[in-house]
Amino acid sequence: MGSKNKLRRFRENETFSNVYQPTRDELVNEEYEFKGNWNKNVFKNDNPLVLELGCGKGEYSVALAQRYPDKNFIGIDIKGARFWRGAKTAVEENIPNVAFLRTQIELIDHAFGENEVDEIWITFPDPQIKYKRTKHRMTNAEFLARYKKILKADGVVNLKTDSEFMHGYTLGLLHGAGHEVLYANHNVYKQEGSPEEVTSIQTFYESQYLEQNKAITYIRFKIK
Repeated sequence: MGSKNKLRRFRENETFSNVYQPTRDELVNEEYEFKGNWNKNVFKNDNPLVLELGCGKGEYSVALAQRYPDKNFIGIDIKGARFWRGAKTAVEENIPNVAFLRTQIELIDHAFGENEVDEIWITFPDPQIKYKRTKHRMTNAEFLARYKKILKADGVVNLKTDSEFMHGYTLGLLHGAGHEVLYANHNVYKQEGSPEEVTSIQTFYESQYLEQNKAITYIRFKIK
């Protein structure tokens, strides 16, 4: 993507009412006005709040919002030029129950209050296969601790990935730490009984993976 195109998208994001871009200082200093108040101040209702972490172009967040109008969705990514597409689609198609937050996932517990979130989706994260990159894996113990802070007591996390490594790493960590695995599937499109919300929504890259006959894996779990 050219730099001019990126700048244009950044500028357009600033005009979208569904895009939120707090500064790092606002978050770290606990000054962010929407922390603990997303439903009240943004969505103006008490519906369940669902996050997509590392949302990329925002396709999954938008599709979930269209599918579940009685839930609120927030796609989160540090790359605003990417989620610009999802934000623009939501504006153009008047989808009121989806928003986008530009921040690092490491700051997630500074952007949301304790017990504020009902559900988390992690869709096709970078598996960070090298050992020295373990700290960046989005299902490592430190990230799970952050998610637990903001999730309600019965909140759930969904991991959808084309990486067998990420799937196996996460399953091993969950079982080893005593977390509750609600559902696990090594190939959601080949095995019967896969949740419809997992197979009925596909991102652009996911459809490419499927054309290459790559298995798509899925885990649904609770953090204890």
